[in-house]
Amino acid sequence: MTNKQSAKNRIEYLRNLINDLDYHYYVLAKPKISDYEYDLLMKELIELEKKYPEFFDPNSPSVRVGDDRNTEFEQDKHRFPMLSLSNVYNKEELLEFDNRIRKSLNDKYFYVCELKFDGVSISLTYENGRLVKALTRGDGTVGDIVTDNVKTIKSIPLILRGKGYPDLFEIRGEIIMPFKSFEKLNKEREEEGLQTFANPRNAAAGSLKLQNSKEVARRGLDAYFYYLSSENLPSDSHFENLQLAKNWGFKISEHIKKVDDIQGIMNYVEKWENQKNNLPFAIDGIVIKIDSLRQQELLGYTAKAPRWAIAFKFKPDTALTKLLSVDFQVGRTGAVTPVANVEPVQLAGTTVKRSTLHNADYIKIIDLHYDDYVYIQKAGEIIPQIIGVEKEKRPKDAKPVIFPEFCPECGTKLVRNESEAIFYCPNNNGCPPQLKGKIEHFVSRKAMNIKTGEATVDLLFDAGLIKNVADLYSLKYEDIIKLERFADKSTKNLLQSIEESKQVPFERVLYALGIRYVGESLSKTLAKHFKSIDNLMNASFDELVAVEEVGEKIAQSVIDYFKDENNRKLIERLKNAGLQMSVKEDQQTTNILHGKSFVVTGNFGTPQRRKEIEQLVEKYGGKKVSSVSKNTDYIIAGEKPGSSKIKKATELNIPIISEQDFLEMIK
Repeated sequence: MTNKQSAKNRIEYLRNLINDLDYHYYVLAKPKISDYEYDLLMKELIELEKKYPEFFDPNSPSVRVGDDRNTEFEQDKHRFPMLSLSNVYNKEELLEFDNRIRKSLNDKYFYVCELKFDGVSISLTYENGRLVKALTRGDGTVGDIVTDNVKTIKSIPLILRGKGYPDLFEIRGEIIMPFKSFEKLNKEREEEGLQTFANPRNAAAGSLKLQNSKEVARRGLDAYFYYLSSENLPSDSHFENLQLAKNWGFKISEHIKKVDDIQGIMNYVEKWENQKNNLPFAIDGIVIKIDSLRQQELLGYTAKAPRWAIAFKFKPDTALTKLLSVDFQVGRTGAVTPVANVEPVQLAGTTVKRSTLHNADYIKIIDLHYDDYVYIQKAGEIIPQIIGVEKEKRPKDAKPVIFPEFCPECGTKLVRNESEAIFYCPNNNGCPPQLKGKIEHFVSRKAMNIKTGEATVDLLFDAGLIKNVADLYSLKYEDIIKLERFADKSTKNLLQSIEESKQVPFERVLYALGIRYVGESLSKTLAKHFKSIDNLMNASFDELVAVEEVGEKIAQSVIDYFKDENNRKLIERLKNAGLQMSVKEDQQTTNILHGKSFVVTGNFGTPQRRKEIEQLVEKYGGKKVSSVSKNTDYIIAGEKPGSSKIKKATELNIPIISEQDFLEMIK
């Protein structure tokens, strides 16, 4: 095979591989490899394409920005292309960048150094001081309109403060999930039996693309801004424009710095390589920009990136240590999670003793053996995870780590759903960790708020006083007082708290039951839609999937829960104990729109009015959907509705009605 043919084969292989990696990173928000490994692949592809221009392909991933568009959202064109940055990984490449700048510019120049936030790029458009549109980066030319979701982020101004801002401008930045919000979200997902996010960047990306903006509001997102685009910005200085933007109400990093030369850049990079772990959010590098907008224009752009800016990427912190053992932990929902125990090692400022192994597939992919030496990296600077094995150090007699076939707690054969990577113990009513976990979830603050802790649940369970949540309502003073650590007052307090839980509203009782995939937000939706536990228990699959936020997987989980005779008996006991199993009459509304789905599109005077119309759809039993399909019943159209939605509705003969028509419908 000739060198040219070999290069062609390698180029095609890299293009296919990178396209697949882009899909997992931008669309699914589930990256398969680290940014560093991805950049090395991209760099190799670019170099080969330069060397062999005869193999040019306009659709090569090297000439476009990764695409995160979602067909569920309307899309719009960026006023100015939203390009990515070229990456460098060492000081020598930074020096090369500075040399190129010096040769291209004949006068004095300054740099601006900024933290490179590890989040999701966003572009906001402001008109006359008001936020009118939020777009994701998309393919750099067209992005998804996520305005409603962005408005839930409290650090983003809806109306600007002060004065001096252009009548029309774009500001670009990064939507992030702080570590505190990330830990809280993952804890909630773990309790609900959902797959946890690998890092804050994935969590932010997944949150921004949710169809329910109420759920987005719960996620604790934040945003920092770093670039303005307009035909009449106040200053030629990028740095000064950002300082002015701070006065207008935007969150601008306090760590941004203007420097005179390459040495200033080096000092800034060195500082944050050492201090990045002290921040409350994740960064993955430093961005360096020419300060003068006039000089930026002189330097211009390549097809993919500006020539006046570059990103210095940090190599991820990794450590090599020995695998000691693997625990297979059983959670409340029966999900079995592998956790590696390793020899203690220092990593990113903390001592790591345990590391996630994700699931059975991951253990196979990295070919993990007992007594292996493993590389550990912190995902998003929080969760330690094993990313690879040093096979040269593997003992000859090392045995592979094999995922158990049977539950390590109760011995039941594990099962795995076809669409999931997780193994479950199906012994819902006999596996001790599941039974305890369900009770702990039931008594938690957001559920029944029974004032007791994990230790008390263990004590009551081990004493044989409770085996399920209904047993809590049969507890007697004389049984509890005998237990260790219980005196008269603590016993009475526990019984009083159990009694008070009988007034907890139905939506929280539903959440407390711990139905797989039914979290706090979805419990409210189901309670509002079905009004009572009996209606929900008897709902068909089609009736469930007709509810906003309920997909096929969730619908099947609800049906499976109520199909279990043990669960039906449990609910009957909870009913008899006096728990709220229906929405109170004063909370109910007519169900006149039940079974009908609506798409709301266009301008209704104010963004708030559009939201009110969407809320009315749900209040009267309808389903609010974001995209037009053959299952859509009506389009409620305001001024300047989405042209693609109107076109598709016309093709499908879906009625297009006005706000007034809709109000008449629910009168």
